[in-house]
Formats: sequence, structure tokens, C-alpha cells
Amino acid sequence: MLAFLALLAACPAVAQENTDQIQLKARAGYSIGATAPIGIPPSIRGIESFTLTPNFMVGVDGMYPLSEKFGLQAGLHYEIKDMDGEVTTKGYRMKVKMDEDELEGLYTGHVRQIVRQRMLTIPLQLTYELSSKVQLKGGPYLSVLFCKDFYGYAFDGYLRKDDPTGAKVVMGNKEGEWATYDFGEDMRKCQMGVSVGVDWAFSSQVGMSADLSWGLTGIHHSNFKTVEQTLFPIYGTVGLFYRLY
Repeated sequence: MLAFLALLAACPAVAQENTDQIQLKARAGYSIGATAPIGIPPSIRGIESFTLTPNFMVGVDGMYPLSEKFGLQAGLHYEIKDMDGEVTTKGYRMKVKMDEDELEGLYTGHVRQIVRQRMLTIPLQLTYELSSKVQLKGGPYLSVLFCKDFYGYAFDGYLRKDDPTGAKVVMGNKEGEWATYDFGEDMRKCQMGVSVGVDWAFSSQVGMSADLSWGLTGIHHSNFKTVEQTLFPIYGTVGLFYRLY
């Protein structure tokens, strides 16, 4: 972020001379990704299912030319970053609720995890005109969440309370027999990360884009230790853009 601010301070004259070349683009896209740890830990033994969710993105970006090839782009995007998946675990530390009792320990069995995130994202990117039709871009982003949920249930397995030799609590595979969890209140309201992408113009106004965003801050507060791994939002987006100006 500091590098971008320094670049702006160093090039005020260039930016002033090129205000008549400002580009304004409207965007829409669909994202596929997950909120997951970096690397699959040994306690997660397999991914049983992954359901596509309505992860739509709409927004607008404005690009200010800094030179013939380089520019600075900022935007405002509305994003949905949901996830619905099921994994099998062995010795996975977690806290669940069963029959109004809170249990914490090492769980072996199936876990359904549902993440709901609605946010406004402000990307700040350096752009590079690779050709008259292809533009590369990359930089940091800040997301402010106004809707956030992280919940699910553990089923068809068992939990060893506190440690591997603790009391065994069995969870069934029917509703009413499984254990639930809800850590939405422990999620951050702001997320930071980096994104890279490419715009490819079909014509002077219409084109398609491909982007990858990688969260650098976990979705939960730093003092949240109930889930043993830090979970990061990692999503790819494919979409279309229309040049407004």
C-alpha cells in the first residue's frame, strides 16, 4: 500500500496531464473458491463434497494513467464469498454444541462447514498495458463485511473430550443426533489481501476478466483458537466488463 502511495506522490504531473484518459469500467463476475487453511492439515483426511454457491461480484473501477503503459486503478465491488463443503477428519480439534452442552476436544468423523460472507471491497491496483487489448493488474485490497456467518455440524463420528484419551461422545448421522457449531461472531469485520488479474478487451468497450484474490488475514480474529488452523479466503473470479468512459 505504501508503495502505491509513493508512486502517486511521485507522479502528480503525469496524472494531471492524463485526466482526459481516465478509464471507468463496470464489472460483473462469478467467483469460485474456499475459505481454507494454507495446506491441508493431517487432521483433515478428505473432502467429501463441495457445493457451488451464488458467489456473484458487481462493481466499478476507475483507472488513472501514470505513463504510456502504467496506471493506477481503484474500485468499489460488492462481493459474495460463500462456501458449503463437507470433510472427514481424524483428531481435529474443535468446539461443538450438543443437547445444549458445549463440548471441546478432538473430533473424528464428518464435518459440514458453511460460510456466508457479503462485503464491499476496495481494490487498489497497479495496471500494465501488455497490448492494446490486454491489461495486467495487481495490488492490495480491503474488504468490509456487513454480513458474516460461519456454522455447521459434526455427524457420524465421535469426539474425545479435552484430549485423545478423554471421554468419548458419539454423534449420529441424523438431525438431532449430530453436534452443531457457530463461530460467526468471531469473524473479522475487515479483511485484507492481494489480488492479481487480467482484462482482455473484445472491442473498445466490452471484454472479459480473470482475477485471483488471496486473503492475508484469517477470517477470524487473531485470538480465536477454537478452529486449530487459520482460514483464509481464496477465490478466483471470471467475469465481463463494460467500459463506461
